[in-house]
Amino acid sequence: MPRDTHRVAIVFPADPAQGLETSLDESRFAPTAAALRAEGLEVVGAPYRDEDAAAVREILMGAHGALVWVNPITDGRDRSVLNTMLSEVSAAGVLVSAHPEVIGKMGTKMVLHHTRHMSWGADVRHYPAFGDLEAGIGASLATGPRVLKQVLGHSGGGVWKVSLAALDDPAGGLLVRHAQRGSVEEGMTLDAFLDMCRPFFDTPGGLIDQAYQDRLTDGAVRCYLVGDTVQGFGEQLINALYPAEPGAPADTAPQPGQRLYYPPTREDFQPLKTRLEDIWLAELCQATGVDRSDLPLLWDVDFLYGPKDDAGADTYVLCEINMSSIYPYPERAIAPLAAAARTRLESRG
Repeated sequence: MPRDTHRVAIVFPADPAQGLETSLDESRFAPTAAALRAEGLEVVGAPYRDEDAAAVREILMGAHGALVWVNPITDGRDRSVLNTMLSEVSAAGVLVSAHPEVIGKMGTKMVLHHTRHMSWGADVRHYPAFGDLEAGIGASLATGPRVLKQVLGHSGGGVWKVSLAALDDPAGGLLVRHAQRGSVEEGMTLDAFLDMCRPFFDTPGGLIDQAYQDRLTDGAVRCYLVGDTVQGFGEQLINALYPAEPGAPADTAPQPGQRLYYPPTREDFQPLKTRLEDIWLAELCQATGVDRSDLPLLWDVDFLYGPKDDAGADTYVLCEINMSSIYPYPERAIAPLAAAARTRLESRG
């Protein structure tokens, strides 16, 4: 294929009924495909299902780059088949974004532990084995409410707020709330909670234990990046684990609200943007061993508000980094994404 016209494959979820016949230009990624074409790139669709992995591999082997939007964990599956195929394609010289190796280093909850020493860090502990959880959870809870997170997960699945209950609580010991939409806080004994967590250690990774942030009620900020540049913000004022009003029943806690999108010029987020681009990205790359040039073409970083500093300014605590399937994303990020894809492909020849 001549290198003066680079071909980009968009890997996106196939319609179960249509499989490989799923139309890219009738999908939610049609505007992104149009922007890539406007940059002079040839665009092909690669609708993905595990059972079609071999056929999708052939599509990608005929492209110069692959932009991947496939959920990491859905319908009881994982990314093992997809990751193997993408790694093979990358080894053959195709640009893959986001690359499975980069996702493994930055795009799981382990990044909270790897970067806990940074100024965006908090009190974060890792329980790689069930025995580590048994041995450490008591001392951890004694410091205050905690948020326990499976290393792999999305959409609030595998995330719990856990705190000590009042001494006279008849449920016995803990208050536990799952972060998935619709969940409510419930009483649970420590032994029951440990039993619930035991299956999470059947696969590698374990659990991350992070201090709960009291300013959760002030909302959360998502920074959308193209490579190493913030290209938009998302703000969600009512988030998972948002508490009920003091003294109100646990089931009155508001459910997560809509995420609103803003341009990268939003004035009050400029200190966060500057800190992320100028300081934290370099520290993140150093902590995880990822070269800045290998950062995904589209990814996002979620922050909670930490305690205000001595001058009354906001501080931020890393909540998670998302790289596996960034959607939805701000419309204004599409053009920079397309331009960055062209630039990165041209730099490879």
